[in-house]
Amino acid sequence: MLISIIACKKETESTNSITVNYPKTKTDDTITNYFGTHVKDPYRWLEDDRSEHTKAWIKAQNEVTHKYLNEIPFRDELKNRLSSLWNYEKRGAPHKEGDYFYFSKNDGLQNQSIIYRQKDNVEPEIFLDPNTFSKDGTTSLDGLSFSKNGKLLAYSISEGGSDWRKILVMDTESKEILEDTLSDIKFTQISWYKNEGFYYSSYDKPKGSELSAKTDQHKVYYHKLGTTQNEDHLIFGGTPEEKHRYIYAKVTEDNRFLVITPRVATSGNKLFIKDLSKPNSAFKPVLNHTDTDTNVIDNDGNTLLLVTNLNAPNKKIVSVDASNPSPENWVDLVPETTNVLTVSKGGGYLFAHYMVDAISKVKQYRYDGSFIKDIELPGLGTASGFSCKKEEKTNYFYFTNYNTPYSIYEMDLDAAEIKIYWKPAISFNSSNYESNQVFYTSKDRTKVPMIITHKKGLDLNGKNPTILYGYGGFNISLTPSFSVTNAVWMELGGVLAVPNLRGGGEYGKKWHLAGTKMQKQNVFDDFISAAEYLIENKYTSSSYLALRGGSNGGLLVGAVMNQKPDLAKVVLPAVGVLDMLRYHTFTAGAGWAYDYGTAEDSEEMFEYLKGYSPLHNVKKGEQYPATLITTGDHDDRVVPAHSFKFAAELQNKQTGNNPTLIRIETNAGHGAGTPVSKVIDYNADVFAFTLYNMGFRTLN
Repeated sequence: MLISIIACKKETESTNSITVNYPKTKTDDTITNYFGTHVKDPYRWLEDDRSEHTKAWIKAQNEVTHKYLNEIPFRDELKNRLSSLWNYEKRGAPHKEGDYFYFSKNDGLQNQSIIYRQKDNVEPEIFLDPNTFSKDGTTSLDGLSFSKNGKLLAYSISEGGSDWRKILVMDTESKEILEDTLSDIKFTQISWYKNEGFYYSSYDKPKGSELSAKTDQHKVYYHKLGTTQNEDHLIFGGTPEEKHRYIYAKVTEDNRFLVITPRVATSGNKLFIKDLSKPNSAFKPVLNHTDTDTNVIDNDGNTLLLVTNLNAPNKKIVSVDASNPSPENWVDLVPETTNVLTVSKGGGYLFAHYMVDAISKVKQYRYDGSFIKDIELPGLGTASGFSCKKEEKTNYFYFTNYNTPYSIYEMDLDAAEIKIYWKPAISFNSSNYESNQVFYTSKDRTKVPMIITHKKGLDLNGKNPTILYGYGGFNISLTPSFSVTNAVWMELGGVLAVPNLRGGGEYGKKWHLAGTKMQKQNVFDDFISAAEYLIENKYTSSSYLALRGGSNGGLLVGAVMNQKPDLAKVVLPAVGVLDMLRYHTFTAGAGWAYDYGTAEDSEEMFEYLKGYSPLHNVKKGEQYPATLITTGDHDDRVVPAHSFKFAAELQNKQTGNNPTLIRIETNAGHGAGTPVSKVIDYNADVFAFTLYNMGFRTLN
C-alpha cells in the first residue's frame, strides 16, 4: 500500500538525474503565406503519418521517452497501485430489449467490458464479449442498437482506436452474424426502423491517408436487411452547395418519424422530420438554419416535444404539431430557467436535468409540461441516465462525484420510490476525502467555479502535488465524476482541481460563446487564474503544480505554458489541438471552426490564432516546464501531427534541465475504447513523470 507522498524525500528543484538525448528532427523549408505574412512550418513533413521517415521518428522518440520513464524508480509501484484499485467490478444499468435485460459488466481488469443478458430470474449469460474481437484488446465495442422487437442487433466496432467504424448485424437468439459487415462508417448513430433495417451516417472514403485526409461531407444512409452495403439508400446529405459535416438520423420510438439533425460545425443544427407512416413523404423543415441547438426529445402521436435554445440560451422544452412545426407555432412546456437544461425521457415522463454550478438537479415532468417532483439525489454530484422505453415502469440512473464511484439507482415510476440497485465494492474509502467548490476571479473579473478534491485534513502549506485539469470548449461541461486514476492521485496525497472555464456549457450558450473565436483568450485567463488561486491559497505552489488537459484541453495547457512558462512545474498536453493554423485541414477539423475560427477566415482571425497557437509561440531559449506530450498513432480526430510538430519545436528551442518528451501510443486513437491495460500503463507513466519532475524520488 502506498503512503502519502507528502512524506517523501525531495531533492533540489534543479535536479533531474535522468539524462535525455533527444533524437534529431530534420527540418524543411515549407512556408505558408497568410495575408502577406509568411509562416515557417519546418516540421510539415511529420504530417505524413504513414511515411517511413515519420515512423522512424516515432520509434526514436518513443525509445527516448520510455527509457526515461523506465528509469523512474517508483513507476512500477504506481502501476501496481493503479492495477490494484482498478480491479473491482463495474456495471452498466440494465435496459430491456425484447425478452431480455441487457447490461455491461467488467470484472475488474478486463480490457473491454462484456455485454451480459438476463431473462426473468435466470442467471445472466454472456451475450457479446469484445475481448474476443482482437488479441491485444485494441478492437472495442462502440455502440449497440436493437431492433424494435429485440430479435436483431446492429453493433459497431472500432479497430485500433480509430473513429472509423464497422457495423455487424446479429440474430440475438442464435448470436449468429447474419450478413456482410458494413465498413467505412464514421460519427454515427444506428437507428432501427421497425425490424426491417436501420439508418446510419458516414463520409465517403477519403483519398490519400485514411488517418488525416479531410472528411467534411457527412451523409445519412438506410441499410435494409438482406441487401449489400453498396445498395444502401442515400437519405440525406451530399449536396455540393453546403457541407453538412455532421448529420445524425434517429427514428422515434413509435416508428412514426425520422428525425435528421444536419450540422456544419460542432454547435448549431438544422432540424428536419419525415413522416414514415406516409409512403414517399418529403422531409419537412422544423428549422432550416444552424443558429440554435434544437432536438426532438420524443413525440406523442402527431405532437413533437423539442428541447431548444432558440431565444432561450439555457434551453427550454416546447411542443408543436408535426403538421406545421415551425417556431412560430411552438408552445412552451417547461420554460427556460437560470440553469442549463438537458432532457431525457423514460416511462412516458420527461426528466429535466439542470446544472447548478456544475452540480446536478433533476425534475420530473409529464409530457404536457406539468411538474411532478424533484428527484432526490444521493448527494452533490452528477446524475445521469433516467432513460428507458415508454412502456417501462422502472427507470435507472447513475450518480457519482470526484470521490464517489459510480453507483446505479433504481426508480419505480409508479410508486415514485428510489433505491440503490448496484454499488461497487472498491478498496477506496470515500469518507476520507472531501470536495469543495470555490469561486475565483478571472482576469476580467468574471467569477469562475472550481471544485477542489483531496484528503481530509490537508495541510495548506504550498507543497501539495496538484493537478489542475481543464477543458474550456465546445459547450462541454466538466461535472464531478469518479475515476480510478484521480483516486490514486488523491490517495497519494495529491490535490485534484477542476475549474469550469468559459467555452464550456456549464452556464449555457453565453458561457460557451465567451470562450470561442476572438474570445478564446478568456479560457486561458480563466485557467491561469485558477492556478494562481491554488497558489495564493497555499494548496500548492508552482514547484508542485501540473497542468493537464486533453484534446481541446491539450490546446489549453499548450497555450498557457507558452504564456506563463513559470506557472507550473509540469505540463501534460494529451491528444492536443496544437497547430491552430492548420487544424481545419485534417479529417473533420473544419467542423471545429465554430469554436476556433480558421486562419483562412480573415487577416484578423489569422493573427488572433497565430497569437496563441501553441506550435507557433514556442520561444527560443525559454525554460519551459517538464512536458510529457501524449498522443495515439491512430488518432484520426486530432491527428498526431499536432503533437509531433509541437514536441519537435519544444525540443529544438527550449533551454534548461526540464525534459520535453512525447509518448506515442501505438494502435491507439483519441481515447475511446482504449484497453484497460493501456490506460493503466499510460497513467502510471503520467504520474511517474509528474512526481519525478516535482522532485520526488520515492513513494515510501
